[in-house]
Amino acid sequence: MSRTPDDLPEEYLLGQFIPLHYHFNMLQDDARMLPFQEAIEQMVPVGGKVLELGGGTGVLSYFAAQRAEKVWCVERNPALARAARGFLDQNQHGDRVEVVQADALDYVPPEPVDVVICEMLHVAMVREKQVQVLRAFKENYQRVHGPRLPVFLPDATLMGFQLLEREFNFHGYFAPVPMFQHPGEHPSTHVLSEPQSYSTIFYGRDIPTRFEWDGEVVVQHAGELNALGFLTNNFLAFLLREQRAITWMMSQLVLPLPEPLQVRPGDMVAIRLSYDAGCPLEHLQESLQVERAAVQMPRRRAA
Repeated sequence: MSRTPDDLPEEYLLGQFIPLHYHFNMLQDDARMLPFQEAIEQMVPVGGKVLELGGGTGVLSYFAAQRAEKVWCVERNPALARAARGFLDQNQHGDRVEVVQADALDYVPPEPVDVVICEMLHVAMVREKQVQVLRAFKENYQRVHGPRLPVFLPDATLMGFQLLEREFNFHGYFAPVPMFQHPGEHPSTHVLSEPQSYSTIFYGRDIPTRFEWDGEVVVQHAGELNALGFLTNNFLAFLLREQRAITWMMSQLVLPLPEPLQVRPGDMVAIRLSYDAGCPLEHLQESLQVERAAVQMPRRRAA
């Protein structure tokens, strides 16, 4: 007999099923909430129809309901679906949102929609099922409602990495563990290279299910290369008339390397990675191959 989400052990709830008490962190994260609010205000037409896949607490559906006539908020976790319904009942225009307890991989709205919101995102696109859900949605939706697709929010995701020297000493205890930190300057992190992009996803086009990169990165600053920092920037909406994009840069994922390298400016470091979208974080970490690139001697000209 298959297990329902209510029966899942706690460790699984932190993957596809994020329990309610963890959503507090997302609700108070202005770096996430404000861009989504602005993008939804810009992209949802007044009187339009909106679908949210993986609705969580329903906050993004609430933003959409301030403009839309109808919003379908799909959430698979029964506890979260109940909570979202209760929250929306206490907020303006919450009655415009229909909370649907269903699997986002299968759900098709009963009528065409103008905008699809899906924030099942994780840094480097591991763990959560953004890719699988939107690939399945497009196939299911076009089979029912025809070839014309709605606008997707986010519109695109850009992924990259950079070379880091990271302090892994905690009160005298050395523990090189994966961690998350705000992108940019950090007192315990020394950035050794410029970011290198390795994949771009456009959700309205064909969405890749596997990410691979094999190349070399130039070291910009001397240090001990002991980690890679993964960066994920989501382009929520492109405002062509204003010539700008509304973006959400997620926290940086820092993955320690098993063997540190001492590097100097101008050194070349060979990087290889290969992993499936939505896989466990460990699969990405295990796929990493980082080594000093072979230096080719310049050829001598013939006499």
